[in-house]
Amino acid sequence: MQPKPIPIDVLCVGHASFDMVFSIPKHPLSDEKMSASDFQQCGGGPAANASLLISKLGLTSAFAGYLGLDVYGEQHLAEFRKNHVNCTLLVQGQNPTPITTILVKPNGQRALINFKGETQALPVNAINFERIKPHVILVDGHEPHISLPLIQKAKEYNIPTVLDAGSLHEGTEKLMTVVDHLVCSQKFARQFAQTEQQAFTLLSKIAPNLIITLGDQGLLWKTPEQTGQLSAFPITAIDTTGAGDAFHGAYAAGLAQQMPWPALLRYASAAGAYCCMHIGARQLEKFQTQYKNVLI
Repeated sequence: MQPKPIPIDVLCVGHASFDMVFSIPKHPLSDEKMSASDFQQCGGGPAANASLLISKLGLTSAFAGYLGLDVYGEQHLAEFRKNHVNCTLLVQGQNPTPITTILVKPNGQRALINFKGETQALPVNAINFERIKPHVILVDGHEPHISLPLIQKAKEYNIPTVLDAGSLHEGTEKLMTVVDHLVCSQKFARQFAQTEQQAFTLLSKIAPNLIITLGDQGLLWKTPEQTGQLSAFPITAIDTTGAGDAFHGAYAAGLAQQMPWPALLRYASAAGAYCCMHIGARQLEKFQTQYKNVLI
């Protein structure tokens, strides 16, 4: 007898890495040596960060993707388990866990160096999704082979699907036309068209629900009924690493809780802003208790 599927608020499918974050006074010059004022290491990756945030928000989350059987993969897996992320759909193998070195400057801007080695996207039959019954599915485009049939199956059960479109690549191109909620970055918009407004006009024709996040300029949004804008929260950014991941995670969590549209956008925006106020992508333990007082 097949076991009953586990109910989950949000299933996050995509990239998991291990991040090493250095706070530095300025971007290093050629052959320059400098000391970092702060250092953190933790798991990373858009879908992985979102799954951990959703759990910290008090909902149930599951992550589907890949980690290597190495020290970085084991540390990331331990972090998932510590934060109660369901890892039933996690695949581990001999190829390395992707590693990202992040250099954070005083203005909060960053530079990233990523290494994946021979690690490739999982094949279409790598994961049996019947073991999980999600209310919402969030994908980041880095696992397109398993994400596309999952999204198509979700439509049969009226499960909302969200694409974290951080940049324009083969995976996001493949999934952007099939999801219910296309939530893309300013970078994605500029890669897709010459300007954010041109991208908004073009993407509005293919996405039932569309959001383009614009950093400290807020965001543009569109539903089947209306369009609008939302200003950003006035904060001093310390580190923008993971801000988009926090936005997407909170957005998916809000969908799972059936938040009304204006509240959903503000909730996701607040999570992204709160992330920018801390070093690293996962320092969101106090968001739930502070966001109403600090950001709203």
